[in-house]
Amino acid sequence: MGVKLRFRRGAWWIFIDHRGQRRSKRIGDKQTAERLAKEIRERLVRSDFQLPATDASSITLTKYCEDWMRQAKLNLKASTIRFYDGALEQHILPALGSRLVSNLKRSDCRDLVMTCRAKGLKVKTVQGIARTLSTILSQAVEDELLPANPALRPGRYLRSADDPEPAIDPFTADEVELLLSTARTKFPDWYPWLLCGFRTGMRAGELLGLQWGDINWRAGFVVVQRNIVQGQLTTPKNHQRRRVQLSRQLQIVLRWWRRHERAASLKKGRSLPEWVLASVTGTALDESNVRKAFNRVLDAAEVDRRGPHQMRHTFASLMLAAGAPITYVSQQLGHKDAAITLRVYAHWLPTGADEKLVNLLDAHPSASQTHPTMSADGAQNALSALNGVVSREGIEPSTRRLRVCCSAN
Repeated sequence: MGVKLRFRRGAWWIFIDHRGQRRSKRIGDKQTAERLAKEIRERLVRSDFQLPATDASSITLTKYCEDWMRQAKLNLKASTIRFYDGALEQHILPALGSRLVSNLKRSDCRDLVMTCRAKGLKVKTVQGIARTLSTILSQAVEDELLPANPALRPGRYLRSADDPEPAIDPFTADEVELLLSTARTKFPDWYPWLLCGFRTGMRAGELLGLQWGDINWRAGFVVVQRNIVQGQLTTPKNHQRRRVQLSRQLQIVLRWWRRHERAASLKKGRSLPEWVLASVTGTALDESNVRKAFNRVLDAAEVDRRGPHQMRHTFASLMLAAGAPITYVSQQLGHKDAAITLRVYAHWLPTGADEKLVNLLDAHPSASQTHPTMSADGAQNALSALNGVVSREGIEPSTRRLRVCCSAN
């Protein structure tokens, strides 16, 4: 079904394409054409769904959101639906639910943002709430309940002000070894899960969704293609299927764990569970039980409590501090590009050189005092000194600009 407006031969036309039949009608002015097109669309839709005539202007935001969420649950991931549900129930509908969709204005959306900020919510949270409302009202525009989306691009009302950057709290290398040692001796059933988290950087839900068939033993990698969120099986974040390399130690432990699980299953008269980290009944682990077990390991090792997601941060920070290329770490983590990895973990990158390279500009003070600019010989000597430090520290910066400056002087 389609009802479209076009300007042709000095007038506005309505073109109708419905059930294989096409019609066109010259209307004249744009305002009349838009009004008639809206009425035609409504009649065609109600005819298809056998719906009684309803005044669209009387639909409240609460009623419209209920209908919108029923459709969204068919197309969106469970984690996205959970976020939308929370934003609607806690913030949007209490403030605007009784309002008619057709009467919503830009000032209403601005007031919602200001109310959320007054509650002390972080900018990222308020951005998500505003984005939820904007997504719903964009559909309302398509349904011709609104002439334009009043919640679109509320950027100037969502400046970060004094909000601190979200902090991450990874484990140190010593804490990792302590936790692994504690799990190996006191919680052996959780040792493979803990080692897998620290050695792969996979998200907590991706660890829960890992199956034996995802592991390529010969090449030493695992294909991440599942995610479990609140007990629901879904795809990884951004629907991104990726390969994650396995360390030698992790491969050995996982082979041992598979033999252990197969033997335990045979005693119970059933086959090996498909999940790498399965429950006692052979099903996927429950997220809340995993968090409780993780806390028990932390308490036994006398390490400050942190969420399982910090294992992912620990993997990234330790890899970067050890000198791993940021592109490699980004691929392992499943980020869209290395810029995301750099923004989050930049302060864990190695500094490169112990001494300040800027001091090389002072290598020939007599030349700089005698002349307003460095002489060609002095610049060449400074460049040689710089190359020596660069070579010693293993850095590979471009020296093209310095050579150009030397030539210009």
